[in-house]
Amino acid sequence: MTDASPPALPGLAAAQRTAVDAWFPGAELVADHSWVLLGRTVLRLRHEGRDVVVKAGRPDDHHMDREIAAHAEVVAPLADRALAPHLLRAEPSLRLLATTWLPGLLVEGTPAEHEPQVYRQAGRLLALFHAQQSRPGGDHELRADARSLAWLQGEHRIPDDVVARLRAELAHPVPPRPLVPTHGDWQPRNWLVDDGRVAVIDFGRTDWRPAATDLTRLHAKQLRGRPDLERALLDGYGGDPREPLTWRRDRLREAVGTAVWAYKVGDAGFEQEGHRMIADVLDGD
Repeated sequence: MTDASPPALPGLAAAQRTAVDAWFPGAELVADHSWVLLGRTVLRLRHEGRDVVVKAGRPDDHHMDREIAAHAEVVAPLADRALAPHLLRAEPSLRLLATTWLPGLLVEGTPAEHEPQVYRQAGRLLALFHAQQSRPGGDHELRADARSLAWLQGEHRIPDDVVARLRAELAHPVPPRPLVPTHGDWQPRNWLVDDGRVAVIDFGRTDWRPAATDLTRLHAKQLRGRPDLERALLDGYGGDPREPLTWRRDRLREAVGTAVWAYKVGDAGFEQEGHRMIADVLDGD
């Protein structure tokens, strides 16, 4: 008896593999960039002389729903400038999509992660993305606070006294703000640089939110102790979308979500980052 050979397209369910075979018959696997922790398949394939990206999620992967919707509704202004991938095919019922492959290296973990010109370009891209549309905030702030309270009611390792302080802050509503298309994970792990030009990928957290929320993850990490990078980002953006009261609330929500989500998926390092983010907010950093 011989060992069975691995599937030509690893990580895809049978129906997903059938769809990809129909979209790109005879495609060859170039690289597997899948996110094992999240159970999301990301494959780079070569088909008829060009590279494409196939992304597939499990039945409960709602980030794939968001990414498919984002490509259909708000990514085009960037994709038309080769600053984001173009959507090629999608099958929402299978949580499956295919996009063009963008050349370049991920910024995270490279010298580019510390270069102001990269952040200036990222600010310009973000301004372009945000400027597409705007809609009234409605009850967004109340719903965002409710999600944070729900995180705190679940399992986590946030100390009880800290939870009490967080709940006390969340008990006081903040005023509504306009909502714009936001990326939701705007940071160097989703930026590509190719010959000095910055582009963005991964729209799995795209949603309508206040513009400032796209700065929370950068603030907690790359901009920490780097006022030069912050100045470059805001210069590229053309202003500062943050306002003190609501900015504190944006950071608090992001910190809670990070700490609790990371605990749930077993990412200890990211969980500790979430705890540090909570401390920074509560201690007035």
